[in-house]
Amino acid sequence: MLRGSLSNHLSCGSKLEFVDISNNKFTGGLPTCLSSKSDKRLVEFDGNCLSIDMQNQHEQSHCEEVKNQKSNKQSRGNTAILVGVIMGIVVLSVLLIIGLLILLKHFCHRGMSEQHLLHKAVQDSSVSGYSFELSTNASFISQAANLARQGHQVCQSFSLEELIEATNNFDNSSFLGEGSYGQLYKGRLMNGAEVAIRCLQLSKKFSIRNVRLRLDLLYKLQHPHLVRHLGHCLDSGGQGDYNLNKVYLVSEFVPNGTFRDHLSENNLREVLNWPQRLTILIGVAKAVHFLHTGIIPGFFNNRLKSDNILLDQHQMAKLSDYGMSIISEGTENFVAKGDNYKSWQMTSLEDDAYSFGYIILEAVVGPSQSASREAFLLKEMTTLQSQDGRKRIVEPIVLATSSQESLSIVISIMQKCISPDASRPSFEDILWNLQYAAQVQATADSEQK
Repeated sequence: MLRGSLSNHLSCGSKLEFVDISNNKFTGGLPTCLSSKSDKRLVEFDGNCLSIDMQNQHEQSHCEEVKNQKSNKQSRGNTAILVGVIMGIVVLSVLLIIGLLILLKHFCHRGMSEQHLLHKAVQDSSVSGYSFELSTNASFISQAANLARQGHQVCQSFSLEELIEATNNFDNSSFLGEGSYGQLYKGRLMNGAEVAIRCLQLSKKFSIRNVRLRLDLLYKLQHPHLVRHLGHCLDSGGQGDYNLNKVYLVSEFVPNGTFRDHLSENNLREVLNWPQRLTILIGVAKAVHFLHTGIIPGFFNNRLKSDNILLDQHQMAKLSDYGMSIISEGTENFVAKGDNYKSWQMTSLEDDAYSFGYIILEAVVGPSQSASREAFLLKEMTTLQSQDGRKRIVEPIVLATSSQESLSIVISIMQKCISPDASRPSFEDILWNLQYAAQVQATADSEQK
């Protein structure tokens, strides 16, 4: 199947006696040394498309057929390559556009005014039920930002008269306590729902519109481990829109006391064992992780303490008093930081990790032991490294219901949170360690059965 033309200047050796180029696709003429008749050299060239001896040659089109087929195949191949290149360019362009949109979204200006604060609300698949087994699933950590409920509750505006009736004119029998964010009362609304009502005295004068913007931001925080805000009442004392004195915050009532109430046998509440304490710590860590990373900008410095962790009838943890700085002086300080926002943010992240470390400490040694805080660090922290030391200071029910490995993991992450010399971990790290400790504990419990 050789094809093409032979050079006319082809030379033949004197000893060449036989040449057979028949039944190929040669065109044109034969070289002089092959076409000359000689008794010493036999040349076979039938079955080509040569211009000599037309009787034993094919038509010119016969030899061009293969060439044309090749050209057609090459043409089709070139077309396919062209289409592929075009499609590649289109796909690459789409990917570049998506990448640019993501970059623009990431680096867009994050205004610090209330009107431009952005939020993302995501869904939690575990809202309806929360078990120790679920908390031990380490893969659940990667979904920590997906723990908020989809959609926002409607923020209800209550009148002062409604709240007075709900609390029997804020009677002492309805009083639950007082903290850094005002007095707290228990109330019952007209529909029979039990609520908690916080009376917050404003330290600065805000307009009603300004406070409503801030409250709307607060009410958009929806998470299964956050006490849900239901509404508010704004009291200006009849002095106009720019003389707001008090804000009443209405939230769900969580009936089963605080985490602190369940940590010691000296209280009347049921004392929690180690797996139950781990489950509650994991729930609170998820809530704080959501406050830090689930919204933009995050809510930091949430003044975490065991008294602010409430338990519902199913012993599910709910964090209260979070994000209150949005309607307190903390907001002004936050906005005034300006260019120093990054360093302020990191300090606040560490503040929450530091406070959460002491909550873990209370869960391990009990409220009375951990009350001295810094003094405990100096005297007893090294004691927790040995089993004999743990027997002396760790709560008996914790020792009786925990594995040594699970307890060691929790103590290690606790020390990183409260140690003045170490770089404090993020809540993602805290959550990972707590869930790993819960997995280890679950494995140890199953082996004992």
